[in-house]
Amino acid sequence: MSYRIIGDSCTDLPMELKHDENIRLVPLLIQIDDEIIVDDDSFDQIDFLRKMAESKQCPKSSCPSPDSFMQHFDGVDDVYVITLSSKLSGSYNSAELAKKMYLEDHPNKNIEVIDSRSASIGQTILVMKIQELIAQGKSFKEIVPIINDYRDHMNTMFVLETLDTLRKNGRLTNLKAVICSALNIKPVMGSSEGEIIKLDQARGVERALQKLVKFVEDDVKGAKDRILGIAHCNNFERALYVKEEILKKIPFAKCFISNTAGISSLYANEGGVIISY
Repeated sequence: MSYRIIGDSCTDLPMELKHDENIRLVPLLIQIDDEIIVDDDSFDQIDFLRKMAESKQCPKSSCPSPDSFMQHFDGVDDVYVITLSSKLSGSYNSAELAKKMYLEDHPNKNIEVIDSRSASIGQTILVMKIQELIAQGKSFKEIVPIINDYRDHMNTMFVLETLDTLRKNGRLTNLKAVICSALNIKPVMGSSEGEIIKLDQARGVERALQKLVKFVEDDVKGAKDRILGIAHCNNFERALYVKEEILKKIPFAKCFISNTAGISSLYANEGGVIISY
């Protein structure tokens, strides 16, 4: 059976998957001041980070239309759509509407829309897990419950270099942002049912990353059967440090590192590190 995995552009793929013919990414749009940036292969991370730092306005993102998803449904037997958390974006609802509209004319099509309850590298892990299950010869009906259960036991965490994006999005008062910046306090963030939560904080990035590693060590179960994904926003050395520190302690089945595309870069900001497993 032929298949296609469709992700929104918050799915941060490693280089080896970017040219996989079975994977398609549907771009979100980002607005900085009066400029609209398409989060696709044309995205220039360095230029984007510069523009974001210079802007006094809160950058905004918009989700893909149902038609943007639907145009990728033809030509294969099985379609899996993976979106960033429905608590963070309308991408999931747009994909669900695309599915509903498409099935009206193609009622026998196999389409599953998966709310990742995550973002970035968490979405990528689900892409890789689906491919792993397909390689094992499992059918669409077998894969759907397995991947949803895998999603339910996934965890995503991240450390931010700067609080600017949180402040511009109204998640912190200016006073708190200034105090945290002055004291060099870096938050350790996580997710709960797809919503962003603060787990801890530390003085300096290195200590925050050490706390991140400790969270993984205390939390992970069945690491030998799980994938560790690490995404970074223009700081490969920091991502590599996190990978080495985690793998010293925990034997994950596989580990990979990706650079963030547009949407993840918007929220992680320069130097941000995201992990999922």
